[in-house]
Amino acid sequence: MLAEAERRSSAALMRVNHAGELAAQALYHGQALAARSAATRRMLLAAARSESDHLAWCEIRLRELGARPSLLKPLWYAGSFVIGAVAALMGDDTSLGFVAETERQVEGHLDEHLARLPPGDTRSRAILKTMRADEIAHGAAATAAGGTPLPGPVRVLMRRTARIMTATAYWV
Repeated sequence: MLAEAERRSSAALMRVNHAGELAAQALYHGQALAARSAATRRMLLAAARSESDHLAWCEIRLRELGARPSLLKPLWYAGSFVIGAVAALMGDDTSLGFVAETERQVEGHLDEHLARLPPGDTRSRAILKTMRADEIAHGAAATAAGGTPLPGPVRVLMRRTARIMTATAYWV
């Protein structure tokens, strides 16, 4: 049983993860819409299905913690969908590179959350560890499929955008 402060902390972190999974699903849907090859489209849609599982796990955990998802869900989805479509318009290699970079950054984000979770929250910890393994696999698959590394300024912009989203979703 978590103390009230621990429950609130876990709930806020899981709200951020829920928003992130919603955004990832939207990115992949946007990328799949504009993908040039059928193979890339299939890969992106498979990744989106995996993100749907993660989204469901986070949503269930939020309910278990007596919390709600971010109130900005439509914004997270719409904005991420557009970003994904724009990435795909630059070509499949760039789009797959975007997947690889996204998943690399998500891995770091999940590592931070695993370190911040209250020690007694073994349920959230198990969910995040499983999600982390899946995200690493998505990134590796995108690189193996021909994803090219993104320029440094794009990676920085992605990190800053994610920081804004996570800070907002923590509270809203």
